[in-house]
Amino acid sequence: MTKSLSKATIIGVAAVFAATGYAFAGSVPSYVKKAVMDSGRPKTDTMRDVHRKPAQLVAFAGVKPGDKVGEIMPGKGYYTRILSKVIGPKGKLYEYTSGFGDMTPITSNPEYSNVTVNKAPLSDFSAPEKLDLVWTTENYHDFKNPRFNMDMKAVDKAVFDSLKPGGVFLITDHAAAAGHGIQDVGTLHRIDPAYVKKEVESVGFKLEAQSDMLRVPSDDHTKPIFKMHDMNDIFVLKFVKPKS
Repeated sequence: MTKSLSKATIIGVAAVFAATGYAFAGSVPSYVKKAVMDSGRPKTDTMRDVHRKPAQLVAFAGVKPGDKVGEIMPGKGYYTRILSKVIGPKGKLYEYTSGFGDMTPITSNPEYSNVTVNKAPLSDFSAPEKLDLVWTTENYHDFKNPRFNMDMKAVDKAVFDSLKPGGVFLITDHAAAAGHGIQDVGTLHRIDPAYVKKEVESVGFKLEAQSDMLRVPSDDHTKPIFKMHDMNDIFVLKFVKPKS
């Protein structure tokens, strides 16, 4: 059973994160705070928290203990470690890597025994059980790149079918200029959020909410994201599979 953090612990941790410019929002559940504070997270990850705001993002998605979650293209596992700790031993985290990225540091660690890796092509996306959430961060644009040659409408439909009614599809990505669609995916690694909304909703999803928590108004959307050092504009979209 997930234990709540004591008031003293929460105050102490909040002080530490405030010192680095990162603070928890009041609406973040204690089990999310605990996962973000976990000592097993690499320093290279925690140093990015001030910009990525993982506690607020996980809370916004609604991830909770016991959830069954699919994560698409987890990279080096920045969110994998957090999601694993949030859902706990009664949850399950299915990683869809398509063979990209080494998840061994996570899967070989008994602390993350609820994590399973699937290296099959994303075009074959499926889950062994109905999921509460499918999560993908900062890579939807990659699948529009000719290098991947991915039919994302088909993938979105597979994600839709994998979810329970009321299940969530959480997408964050690097924002392109309004009206640019997918023209910047191969050069700037950006995508127009309006394009993503239209494509994902076309398979049956409904946009339940969006957040400005990761928006950066000073980003003029003209630079490649790799030159932005986590200071680029990121959109957050929360889609839901209708219950009926």
